[in-house]
Amino acid sequence: MGAGPANPATPTASLITLNPSGSGRNAMYRTAKGEEIFVIDGHTHFWDGSPANQKNIHGKQFIECFYAYHSNLSPPSEKWEKDKFEKYDAKTMFDDLFVTGYDDMAILQPTYLTDFYKNGFNTTERNSLMKKSHPDRFILNGAFDPRDGTKGLEALHALSEKHKLKGVKLYTAEWRGESKGYKLTDKASYKYLEAAQKLGIKNIHVHKGPTIIPLNRDAFDVADIDDVATSFQDLNFIVEHCGLPRLDDFCWIATQETNVYAGLAVALPFIHLRPGYFAHVISELLFWVGPDKILYGSDYGIWTPKWLIDKFMAFEIPADVTKETGSVLSMETKTKILGLNAARLYGIDVEAQKKKIRAGGGYAHLPEAVHASR
Repeated sequence: MGAGPANPATPTASLITLNPSGSGRNAMYRTAKGEEIFVIDGHTHFWDGSPANQKNIHGKQFIECFYAYHSNLSPPSEKWEKDKFEKYDAKTMFDDLFVTGYDDMAILQPTYLTDFYKNGFNTTERNSLMKKSHPDRFILNGAFDPRDGTKGLEALHALSEKHKLKGVKLYTAEWRGESKGYKLTDKASYKYLEAAQKLGIKNIHVHKGPTIIPLNRDAFDVADIDDVATSFQDLNFIVEHCGLPRLDDFCWIATQETNVYAGLAVALPFIHLRPGYFAHVISELLFWVGPDKILYGSDYGIWTPKWLIDKFMAFEIPADVTKETGSVLSMETKTKILGLNAARLYGIDVEAQKKKIRAGGGYAHLPEAVHASR
């Protein structure tokens, strides 16, 4: 079942090495002028794509495709060995996000893929171990799959009650037996969205981006966002990967649907290898969608926050692009994208959250200059 599959074994604490240091000791990101920027990473995973967990050839194909994205778009200094990429431990993840990286909080987004992986690829229960260990640092999202019928609805209720969910991640191209995907506009999907609304699960993150082998490209088509956004005005639809490669389709939908948001995961890494392409993407999003509806995401562990945010903070939209679109990445806009927009959607009081992190041992020992922009 999408919300709580019967196949994956329930993880135990032995799967990970919990960090006893609490919330970590990183310094909050500061600009050269000393301005604090609160960062919420909208797209992270704690996955197991190792050969031992692969159920069939498709599990191998999937993680190898992820690794190709990682290898081809990362700076050489940021590339991982394949075995580390397939399955990293909890300490590595925590350090990359919060100690070496600039994240203050991160949203854990599940991707079950139980047809490809014995214990699931990246389940809510596995992710919950990170949340349990560092409650002030992580936001835990669940998942559902309309093809699971009544049992899936029951599982969604149980998952919501157990974890007090504020969001879910949907993967419309996931395979289930003979089914190679579903649409948000399917009748069964409406029942799940109605249930999510009643449960107070307001943030619906949907993968609408590049395909991953062996999944079908068309099953990630962004078109079905249009109708559900109109039909469920009380829900927020965060379109992960901003619909790429269907950026125009996404922008035309998001500009008229006030409850549709753009997630920058996958788009942002192009800032290194293809800065001109990233300039096109971000300027189109700012032109059509606006600075209040764009969310930063690293897509960890495909990429790590430090280099992404360093480059984003240093990035300026070229003058000719600004002349045409009027789009500018001001400090105010960057601050919204990096954290304030997600804080608003998830009801995070930023100042209160800073106090919690400090009380838990965060922001304790690194000099402020370490995280100052260049």
